[in-house]
Amino acid sequence: MDTQFVWQEDFNIGVDVIDKEHQKLFKIINKLFSFREKKTTSQWACQEGIKFFKGHAIKHFSDEEAYMASIHYEGLEQHKHLHNGFRDNTLPALEQELERTDYAPDAVEHFLGVCAGWLIGHTLTEDLAITGKHKKKLAAHLPKEELAAMKKVIIQLVFDMFHLESHLISDTYNGEKFGNGVYYRLIYGTKKSKKKQEVILVFEEKLLINTVGKIMGIQTNKLDNMLVHAARYTARQFVEGVMEQFPTEEEYELKAENLLSYEQFQKVFEKESPHIRLLFDTGAGYFSYCAIAPHLLENGIGTPIEIENAMDEVKAFLKKREAANTKPRILVVDDSMTIRQHMKEMLGDDYDVTLAESGVAAIRIITLNKPDLVLLDYEMPVCDGRQTLEMLRSDPAFGNVPVIFLTGRSDHESVKKVMSLKPAGYLLKHLKPEEIKENIDAFFEKRKALGR
Repeated sequence: MDTQFVWQEDFNIGVDVIDKEHQKLFKIINKLFSFREKKTTSQWACQEGIKFFKGHAIKHFSDEEAYMASIHYEGLEQHKHLHNGFRDNTLPALEQELERTDYAPDAVEHFLGVCAGWLIGHTLTEDLAITGKHKKKLAAHLPKEELAAMKKVIIQLVFDMFHLESHLISDTYNGEKFGNGVYYRLIYGTKKSKKKQEVILVFEEKLLINTVGKIMGIQTNKLDNMLVHAARYTARQFVEGVMEQFPTEEEYELKAENLLSYEQFQKVFEKESPHIRLLFDTGAGYFSYCAIAPHLLENGIGTPIEIENAMDEVKAFLKKREAANTKPRILVVDDSMTIRQHMKEMLGDDYDVTLAESGVAAIRIITLNKPDLVLLDYEMPVCDGRQTLEMLRSDPAFGNVPVIFLTGRSDHESVKKVMSLKPAGYLLKHLKPEEIKENIDAFFEKRKALGR
């Protein structure tokens, strides 16, 4: 993989000593990327390169703090706190892992991914804030309502970091799947009390590739170990950039992080909806910012990621995603919870099943994550199956989505009404479960034979 950090003029903050050191750190990371490809010299080169990177990072922290003190920067203590966390905790733990594994390729990728993610977030959030570029713009737009303020802050940070013009799709995101999602959970706590904050970021895979991956110069169309590690640390600094705009009396520190499967992510919403659940479209992919009340935290939702298990967790996460992404996607639309759950249990082993309780919810889900097949109930309140299919067929983007009616109605008139909308089939609910499954399997086997 030919990975190279791409320096952009927008990364310059206008302070010579800081800008030069940023460029130097980018060059060192790029050197480490290239050393990693050379098997015969990788360990020695990485050892020396890592020492060099660490030395420059620590000097950079010192220079930054001296500059901030000279201009009486009000965020100096918070900035020092972030520096201390990376210098005193993250870097030593990564170095120990490298030594323990004798500079194994996975450990080197972990180190480089973390440092790349830290450098992206550090350059594009923390350091630009020193000049007041971010804070002044955000403060000028903050309304009194916290939710409205949160929207403004997130949109501004996305623009500042990646120059993407985001717009809010919904402030009542309900956990629907969109594309190949990455679900990243962060839990913050305080030293003085038991107060906690939890944030879950949901990214469409292509958004991470188009942002963090692009800056790293990664030439791939899918996630890999290094990109996930870099995305983790970039995302952490993004969240902390949001939290800085809403200061509290106590200082929050990261206590735990998890990479969740979609099923684990859904459990959070099943328990109780987050009090902040914003869904954005950046033009380069969707993402959601969800904040969850502290009392909802429970054990068993995702494995906590530590330095010691981060490599294994990311590899396991990517392996599960790859397996899940090979399954055909089916959307089951029915106003009966019993029917929906029954269909999910019956099809879940072989298909990636999403559920919708109404035609309106189905349209929203299909817009975010186009399925390979829709199983659509005919009789539903407000917007029935025929009306739902009419809406789908009216949009060129979804006009070819296969739809099979799953209904209790078998009269000729009902069937006749929907034939002009070109459904892919018509299954009766009173069929035995194995018969319904056989019909769905046959549908996908036929599509596979036709090369679709």
